[in-house]
Amino acid sequence: MDKIYLSVVIPSYNEMTNLRKGVLDRVEHFLKRQKFNYEVIVVDDGSDDGSIEYVERFIKESPEFRIIKIEHLGKAGAVTAGMLSAKGEYVLFTDMDQATPIEEVSNLLPFTKKFDIVIGSRNSQRKGAPWTRLLMAKGMMVLRSIVVGVRGINDTQCGFKLFRKDASDDLFSKIKTLHRGYTKIHGSSVKAGFDVELLYLAEKMGYKIKEVAVEWLYVESRRVSPIKDSIEAVQDLVRIRMNSLSGKYNNL
Repeated sequence: MDKIYLSVVIPSYNEMTNLRKGVLDRVEHFLKRQKFNYEVIVVDDGSDDGSIEYVERFIKESPEFRIIKIEHLGKAGAVTAGMLSAKGEYVLFTDMDQATPIEEVSNLLPFTKKFDIVIGSRNSQRKGAPWTRLLMAKGMMVLRSIVVGVRGINDTQCGFKLFRKDASDDLFSKIKTLHRGYTKIHGSSVKAGFDVELLYLAEKMGYKIKEVAVEWLYVESRRVSPIKDSIEAVQDLVRIRMNSLSGKYNNL
């Protein structure tokens, strides 16, 4: 088998609405037109809405796609499982809703010659987002800077991040160890702290990070709860700060 250049990891938890919109077809259509070998890994995070069966039917006709099934660990656990399973020289994780379309990876890949990690950034262009989401984003930026101190990154939360394979294996192995492999949860969990902690650890380990502006369009999600998510975000930031002060990241 020829060497895989790009692995695309897509976490999936009860994503039938997006799947029926043809998001996997869109991803496949774009990747098939590229001049490199690729794989797409859908990590099912314990779905119970028929998502698993849908993806399994899709991959029967698409050999570059495969599915990993895990118990319900939340997005952080699903992304981690997919990233560590990837075989590509570069590994991208992206959201199933394709708010940042897969085509944007073309804008990230050129920077891999000089950087270990290239992340998508929505900057101020958050088309269609309600004021509550914009307020949450602004608040997160301020609190992240004050509490954690991630330097030089405007948008830590965009779900479109590209890693060199060795950097990905190193970082996600450490994240998995830190969280003891993650534990089973109930309900949806898209915690802001995952991306912040990942990038904080990457900076601490000396990896070179490049932020690149990408297209992004707001996609309505039932899983966003402004009050609940904001409280959890603050808790996550405090946890990261306490881990840093206690030297927990130094022992990974």
